[in-house]
Amino acid sequence: MFDAKTDPEPLTDAARCPVHAPADHPAIKPAKVGVLLANLGTPDGYDYWSMRRYLNEFLSDRRVIDYSPWIWQPLLQLVILSKRPFSSGAAYKSIWNEEAGESPLMTITKAQTGKIRDAMRSRYGDDVVVEYCMRYGNPSTKSKVREMVEAGCQKILFFPLYPQYAGATSATANDQFFRVLTEEKWQPIVRVVPPYFDQPAYIDALAQSVEHAYAQMEQEPDVLVASYHGVPKRYLMEGDPYHCQCQKTSRLLKERLGWGDDKLVTTFQSRFGPEEWLKPYTVEEVARLAEAGKKRIAVIAPAFSADCIETLEEINEEIRESFEEAGGEEFTYIPCLNDDDAHIAALSGVIESNLRGWLD
Repeated sequence: MFDAKTDPEPLTDAARCPVHAPADHPAIKPAKVGVLLANLGTPDGYDYWSMRRYLNEFLSDRRVIDYSPWIWQPLLQLVILSKRPFSSGAAYKSIWNEEAGESPLMTITKAQTGKIRDAMRSRYGDDVVVEYCMRYGNPSTKSKVREMVEAGCQKILFFPLYPQYAGATSATANDQFFRVLTEEKWQPIVRVVPPYFDQPAYIDALAQSVEHAYAQMEQEPDVLVASYHGVPKRYLMEGDPYHCQCQKTSRLLKERLGWGDDKLVTTFQSRFGPEEWLKPYTVEEVARLAEAGKKRIAVIAPAFSADCIETLEEINEEIRESFEEAGGEEFTYIPCLNDDDAHIAALSGVIESNLRGWLD
């Protein structure tokens, strides 16, 4: 540890005793600003116990499943978690990045973080620390906040990587962030990035991904399906803005592409449980389109900042199968924006606008 009396002048990033403090004062790192990107999460592996730990954390979140714990937890622990880790593990195995030993979401999030870190360094030098965390699984929000505080981050910009706000995504990420701050002796000043569902650079990046995909095809699809992750319809009626923000993203994307109303439809996927969720359901709508003579469709997932189990397995396998079984002939999945340069530029722009007043 640095000793103010005997050690030579430390490097810029080294902790040091404040100038007028006594010699036994704890060393303090130079002040920095942290940018903490947050995504949903991923299991550590697709084996039974890795899947069970991950699903238990995810499905025990009251923001995700808000039924009474007295009813839900016995069902979850005794029934769901005895069976679902096997089916979910098989789904993850089908998309797993075996070379890196991780899920695609982890691989992509690392790539996004690296590129955003480079962008922030070129803009602000070494004054900004960029890291990522997961709401469920590893690296945890708690571990990354602790690392940032230890690195001298006296201000943290928390960025849930969800374009549209939902209680089950953005809010639970924020909950966990503020929860772990209660354990810090010296809490950093914090800001939370608001949803960016209507930001022009984000819409433009989506549109560019569609234009690029269409340019590779011999014949354009009859319809583009914008499939968003679903939530119970009850959440909308209780005030969650997710449905409205998804609809606006679709409208802005359609306008940016210069399309009429018949060229793009908005749907919702990933139902869970018996109650009604936001409609139309993607898996049913693609079959209806096929039966109505729309033999070529493309599907895009604007609510996901990175490809994951819901896109690579659910859309590209289950939903594709539903379309083809109903008579569809050509199904194209347009990947998420991932670490595409236009997406990184859009995310970096959102970060820079939210750092104003801290770093100018």
